[in-house]
Amino acid sequence: MIITYHDAACVRISAGDTTLVFGPISKGAKHFKPTNFGADVAFVSVNHADMNGTDEAGRGDKQPFVISGPGEYEVKGITVAGFQSESLYAGTERINTIYGVDFDDLTVLYLGALSSIDIPKEVFELESPDILIVPIGGEGTLGPSEAQKLAVKLEAKVVIPILYDEKVLKTFLKEAGSEETKPVDKLTLKSKDVQGKENEVVVISA
Repeated sequence: MIITYHDAACVRISAGDTTLVFGPISKGAKHFKPTNFGADVAFVSVNHADMNGTDEAGRGDKQPFVISGPGEYEVKGITVAGFQSESLYAGTERINTIYGVDFDDLTVLYLGALSSIDIPKEVFELESPDILIVPIGGEGTLGPSEAQKLAVKLEAKVVIPILYDEKVLKTFLKEAGSEETKPVDKLTLKSKDVQGKENEVVVISA
């Protein structure tokens, strides 16, 4: 599995010839460059231009299978569970979908633009995530302290922050006791790589 971060809440995860995109950025986004790669499956947590660019995640006749709300899904051998939660992204109350995804022998929990640590109890009933993708920037999403508390509560093995600036990232790393963490361009993981890890923060450069 190869994970790359494309700014805002946009994360690309690839394994073999299958590519997933979470939170693709649309052409209507004001502060971020639109997504510029194709994907097989696109996940939309919040219906906002910063993270609903499913058209930008297609290439010609190849368009992604779009998952944009709570429910259970299976596509290309990938199992997905979506859970309704809350977001105050861009100052407006919105529905946010948390996605639990089993892909390439790893479990990924993508929190989208989550604004409250009061998440559905069903999320805690899932297997502890190998990879937790969590917003840390505040401004309608979780702040650094809340994000860290939730990561610990979820017993995540690897934690990847999104929706942040340098100041917020510094605060989050301090909260997590990971001040020495240096950004990487991408994260390559196999299931054996996460064994024994506990809340290990990995910062991926956008």
